[in-house]
Amino acid sequence: MHPRYNSVNKFSHAEIFLVCFFVWLENQVPLAMASGSTDESFIVWGIDQTAYGPVELPTLVSWVKDERITPETWIFNARDHSWQRASEVAELKTLFNAARASHSTSETVRGTDIQALRQIKILEGMSNPQLERFSLFVEIEKVPKGTVIVRQGDYDNTMYLVLEGEISARMKAVDEEAVLSTTSAGDFFGDISLFDHGPRTANVVTNCGSVLVKITASAFQQMAKEAPDLATPFLLAIGKTLTARIRAGSKHNGEMTKARHAAEDL
Repeated sequence: MHPRYNSVNKFSHAEIFLVCFFVWLENQVPLAMASGSTDESFIVWGIDQTAYGPVELPTLVSWVKDERITPETWIFNARDHSWQRASEVAELKTLFNAARASHSTSETVRGTDIQALRQIKILEGMSNPQLERFSLFVEIEKVPKGTVIVRQGDYDNTMYLVLEGEISARMKAVDEEAVLSTTSAGDFFGDISLFDHGPRTANVVTNCGSVLVKITASAFQQMAKEAPDLATPFLLAIGKTLTARIRAGSKHNGEMTKARHAAEDL
C-alpha cells in the first residue's frame, strides 16, 4: 500500500506527412528510452516529512491521478537536480490543468461536450481523461455556411478536425473553381501544416454551418513536449488514415488505367 502524498496531389501530400511523422517519431525514441534511466527519476516529499522514491514517471502520474500527489507536493526532479512543486513539473502540468478544466467546464470544451470529440475518427480510441487533456491543446470554432477557412496561397500552421458539418477544398483554374475534395464530420484536413508552414494549395470553404477543432503547430509541439502519450497515438492515427487514403487512391488509379487500356483495345 502506498502512503498518501500531499493538396493538389493527395498522394504526395500523404507521403510527405508520413515521412515527417517517422522523422518526428525517431526523435522521440531517445526521450522514451531515457525515461527509464536514473536521470528521469523523481523523489516525492510526503506530508509525513518522508522522502519516497526514486520513482519513474508512470508511477508519478498514477499517484497524481489517485490524488496522492497534489499541486503543492514537493518533488525532486533528478534530471534538473532541483525540487519543484508538483504543479511546476513539466510532465505533470497537463494532468493538473486537465483536472482544473474538468471541474470548471463540467466536461465541456468551450461549450462542446468532450464526448462529442470521439466522433472524430482519429480521436475515437482516446479515453475520457485523454480527451480532456487533448482538449487543452485545441480550439473549437463554429463557422457559418460559405466561410473561407483557408485561402489558396496563404501561409498557415493549423490542422482542422471536422466535428460537425462539411467542407470542400477548391482550386481556381482560369475563371472556374474546381472542387478537389469534400471532407465530412469525423474527418480532418490541413495535417501537413503541423510540419510544413508553406502556402496552402487550395481554398477550403464550408458547405454548411460547421464546427471545427483547430490545433496549431505550436500547440502540437507543446503537446509533444508535455504529453507525448497523446501526441504519439494522435500522429499514428493520422498516419493510419493517410495510408488508407493512399491505398484507396492507388486502387482507383489502377482501375482507371485498366479501363483506359481496355477502351484503347476496342
